[in-house]
Amino acid sequence: MALQISATNPEHPALLLELPWQLPLERWPEEYLVPLPRGISRHVVRYARAGDEVIAVKELAERPALREYQLLRDLDRLAIPAVDALAVVTGRSDAAGEALEPVLVTRHLGGSQPYRSMFETTLRPATMHRLMDALAVLLVRLHLAGFAWGDCSLSNTLFRRDAGAYAAYLVDAETGELHPRLSEGQRDYDLDLARVNISGELLDLEASGALHPSVDPVEFGTEICARYRSLWQELTRTSVYPAGKYHYIERRIRRLNDLGFDVAEMQIEHASNGDTVTFVPKVVDAGHHQRQLLRLTGLDAEENQARRLLNDLESWMATQDDYAPGDPLGARPEVLAHRWVREVFRPTVRAVPVELRGAMDPAEIYHELLEHRWYLSERAQHDIGLDTAVEDYIVNILPKVRASLQPTAD
Repeated sequence: MALQISATNPEHPALLLELPWQLPLERWPEEYLVPLPRGISRHVVRYARAGDEVIAVKELAERPALREYQLLRDLDRLAIPAVDALAVVTGRSDAAGEALEPVLVTRHLGGSQPYRSMFETTLRPATMHRLMDALAVLLVRLHLAGFAWGDCSLSNTLFRRDAGAYAAYLVDAETGELHPRLSEGQRDYDLDLARVNISGELLDLEASGALHPSVDPVEFGTEICARYRSLWQELTRTSVYPAGKYHYIERRIRRLNDLGFDVAEMQIEHASNGDTVTFVPKVVDAGHHQRQLLRLTGLDAEENQARRLLNDLESWMATQDDYAPGDPLGARPEVLAHRWVREVFRPTVRAVPVELRGAMDPAEIYHELLEHRWYLSERAQHDIGLDTAVEDYIVNILPKVRASLQPTAD
């Protein structure tokens, strides 16, 4: 059977043809591989370079490879944080003509690391809480979309920095199932699998001496479930308010927005006696601040990054002479937002040399600069300005940040 590459982009097959498909993955030469940390897997997985991209290549049977490829594409369509499916390669054979397993090819998520690798180092309690929050949010987003993961674990989850917090991404969708809606039993089963898998991996790390003594494996797995249930309750609970107190509904929606979710559809029912109003969020979409930033500026960022950039944008707009909210003669928010991108955001990011940025994307760089400006201004007891903050950040902070983001050999 001839080699076949099914890809999402017509450019990818040409790049992938350069790789040694006639060899089993475990025998690929070092010249093709990229030394990045990875979690444990039931399959052989390797990171390789295809043109300018770093890809993850996983060997598995054809049917599950095609199924996972389609599931990852479905998750992308639903705007769920997951790795991008690039291709499935079938019809592989070695020099002797013996058949080799097909492979699934995904794009490596820049600036990311497996959750498991974080627990092999010293973790502060605050970092642990951010990791738990990010993983709980990912599970909630999956379940809201009707996706039962079936294999949530530290090895199957990537994280990357998101404005001082972490954003979690699904890596392995092989055991996943997509439904119109998940029942409570399906969610509970998926959550219990996550708890067992996560605690089990942490117990393995503890037995090998790699886990920090402050981390309790069982407690950590249980805590993620507790955070999940708390978030799920906030997103889906029914609220009953006194009639006429419609600002309570507005307050509930704002609270959901603060958590990063939009209410796309809602159900409001009046009691027969007219004394109460029942409010139920029917459809809750994640990425409230992401969509708002993208609409105003065209910038695509993580949720926390978007929240921080929007705050800076609003502060900047308030200083502009033509900023007049509610005045039809004032500049439209979209016009001011694009001016902010052109005059503030882009020049600030470009002031940081490309070769010093490491894996940080522009939104994360800008967030870091805003944080550094705040810190220096607090120390100086006056606003030191963004230009001064950028200069100090490049000299005193960026080298340390870049070192912390460097991948380690597996």
